[in-house]
This record gives sequence, structure tokens and C-alpha cells, in this order.
Amino acid sequence: MIPSLMFEKREGQLAALERLPRGLWLGSMINSQGSLNGRLDAVDQLHAALLAGCVPDPAKLHWPLGSLGESLCEALTRLELAGFCCDRAGLAQQVVSSMLWHLDLIVDHVDRGDSRADAEAKAVQAFEAEWLERCGLMQELEAVFGDVDDILKNANWDMLQGLLRSSNWREVVRIRGLIERLPELMRFIRQLGRARASEEQDRSSSRDLQVMEQTTAPRTHHRLTRVPDLPGETHGVHRSGRIARMLPAETMLLTHRRLRLIWHARHAERILLSYEEDDRMREVLHEHVPVWQPSPQHRPDARMEAGPMLICVDTSGSMQGGAEAVAKAVVLEAMRAAHAQKRSCHVFVFGGPDEIVELDLGMDESGVERLTEFMNLSFLGGTDVCGPLERALARLTDQEWRLADLLIASDGEFGATPATLKALADAKEVQGLRVRGVLIGDRETPGMRQLADEIFWVRDWRRYGAVSSGIHHQGRGS
Repeated sequence: MIPSLMFEKREGQLAALERLPRGLWLGSMINSQGSLNGRLDAVDQLHAALLAGCVPDPAKLHWPLGSLGESLCEALTRLELAGFCCDRAGLAQQVVSSMLWHLDLIVDHVDRGDSRADAEAKAVQAFEAEWLERCGLMQELEAVFGDVDDILKNANWDMLQGLLRSSNWREVVRIRGLIERLPELMRFIRQLGRARASEEQDRSSSRDLQVMEQTTAPRTHHRLTRVPDLPGETHGVHRSGRIARMLPAETMLLTHRRLRLIWHARHAERILLSYEEDDRMREVLHEHVPVWQPSPQHRPDARMEAGPMLICVDTSGSMQGGAEAVAKAVVLEAMRAAHAQKRSCHVFVFGGPDEIVELDLGMDESGVERLTEFMNLSFLGGTDVCGPLERALARLTDQEWRLADLLIASDGEFGATPATLKALADAKEVQGLRVRGVLIGDRETPGMRQLADEIFWVRDWRRYGAVSSGIHHQGRGS
């Protein structure tokens, strides 16, 4: 069939749209600057360059041309936007869409009386000013969380800007600096979970094995050695040349004057009839031979890690100051570790009886908002650890949390009921639950020892205290 050429030429002008994200189609087609063909190719070129982490050469751009293209590329270079957009399709699309929007306003500036050069300069300055603040926000988010792709994917910048300007966010930044001063605590938190075996050994979990080892053992055996002419037991007659063992009949030949010549001949030929004796000697030999034998050994298991995390954080009245700051640093690092390794993390913030707040800290705008609220949340009452433990144990029945570890961050000033202790022991025995504790205090407490299999002790917690103007919730006294 002969293809129709009626619309081929016009459709060819839009071929670049096939390579562009759908969100850039409208802005790139109806923009007031330049011709359609050059603009679509340039937008595709610019979008591909940002995804690759570089700024295109303005001399090779088909749009925008001249000084406007040079100014735009210089702005992208000053903002270092290419580095942020590298392998981040959503962010690269937002940058290109913003650029198209600002350049489309050039005709509006000209209509208000600006010269063409002034209108282009205003558009580039407005684009740079918008992304200058956003780049600052992205740098701050990366400093706190590391990978922020999920936050920036569909970011509401107005909401994000308001959130990161709040005093609550300042507390998050302060806590991030605190956790950097506790590298051993960071390592302790990242070992949570039982999803896969690591190369390290877990000293708290071991088993007895029967290992076959090669060694030597003494062994005795007998050997018969033939010794010629050795006197022994007579057990027959045979022909030989031994005169001492010849039969009397052969001796009689020597006494005859004619037959003795026969004797000499038979002696020379060694065919004299003689008594046959057992001339073998029995020897006993002792030697060491290699053998394999079982050897019982006590070997630690491989440490399990990289599974879901259940975090119980004590924010009672006794935790005010540096201890509460360390506990909140535990939550921030758990959130970072969960996001970096694609793990689930659920937090139980507890104080006195019935004072429990549950947080699902996902790496998105709402997760960041919940985190900032948590950083200024505390109870001023007593400490009831049974409530959060019961809720954490209930989650272990779900498939998602079956391989979770439980972490308790507290000063240890609490006590669990016998029923809670029994439920915890059953979960350890049946489900393999591991309970780890971050003890933030001056002394090791019986309450923490009863619950935790392994304890990380932060003794210098007073160094990390700071007065916070956060929101405090009054709880019941202990």
C-alpha cells in the first residue's frame, strides 16, 4: 500500500514529542518564543542533557537563540541544577517546565514597555531566583536524608518551603548533626532486621556443631618377617643344602665309602632332605596414622540484618534534654536507613499510660511533615512501656513485619508486667524476635536488661541537650 503523504510533513514536525514526557507537551508546543520545530528539538535536547547531569552547549541549541540561550545555560550552571537532575526524570521535567513558563512571559514584559533585552533578562532572573531557593531546599534535604528522589518526585514546593522554614525543621537539622557524632549508634541501628544474613557473626546467637576434623591416632599392627636360618618349629621336610637340619638318612650316606660321593653331589645341588622350620619372625609395629573424628564446637550464627524495624521511643518526663535528643536521633537514623535500603519502619512514641503516638515515617512530603512534628513532641508524665510493646508484638503477626526487629530507645526507667515479659519471651522463642535497646542514661537498669538482648549504652547523653521551643503534651504523672 502507498502511504498517505497528506499529513506526513506536518506530523513530522511533532516527532520530538515522542521522546518528551507527556507533561512537557503543552508547554513546549504553545510557547511564544521561537519556531515550533526548533523549540521541540531544543526542549528534547535540554531535557536529555539535564537527565545526563550536564548543561548543553548554547551554541548548539536551536532554541532559545543568541544571548537568551547563553544566559539560560549560564543560570543552569550557576545553580548546579544539572547535578540535581541527573537520573531524576521528575525533577528534570519540573526544571524544563519552569523554564518554558518563564520564557513564555517575555512577551508580557515587552507589552508592559520593557525592551526585548530587558524582558529576556527579567525572565532568566525570575527562573534563577525560583530555583535558587529550591536548590537550597534540595541541598538541605539531601544533607538530612541522603537520597531525596521520593520527596522531589511530586513535590508541592509551596508546602515544602513552608515546612523547611519552620522551627520544627531546625530541630531536625540539629538532630541530624547529633547523629553524625554517634557513628557506632548509626551502625547499631542499621543492623536491625532479620531479612538476610550478613558476613558478621552474632555473638548473642550460637549453636553447637559436630565438625569433622583430621588428626592423628596411634595404631598397632603385626608383621611376619622371614629370617633365613632362624631356628623355629619343625613342620615338614623339604630339600635344602643345610647340613645341620638334614635327615639321619642323609647322614648314613656319609658313613659309606661309595655312597658319600652321592651325598656330596646332593649337597652341592642343595637337594638334601632336611627338616623344614618356621623361619618367620612376628613383629609388633607402632605408628601414627591420619584419622577423621567429630569435634564439638560452639559457633556463633551469622548476624541477620536488613529487615523491617519497629522502634519504641521514650519521650516521658525523665527523658527531657539530651536524652530525648538522642532518642529522636535514633528515629531519624532509622528513617534514613529504612529509606536507603527500601525497608519498612514504624515508630511508637510513648510516655505514660495511654500516651502512645504511632508514626509511619515514609520518605515523602507527609512523612517529612510527620517527622518534623515528632521532633517537637514529648510527654511530661510517667513511663508505660507495656502499651507500645503490646502494639509492636501485634504487628509481628502481619507478613510485612514477620522479620522485624524491635528497638527500644529509653533511659530504662520503667518496668514491664509479667504478662508483657512472657509475651515478649514467646515472640523471641517462636518467631525469632530480637529486642535491642539504646540505653540513654547514667546506669544500666533492670528494666532494660529484662527486655533487651543487646544494649547500646549512650553514657554522655548530657552533651547533646538543647532547649527546644517545641510543642509539649502534658501527660499524667507516674
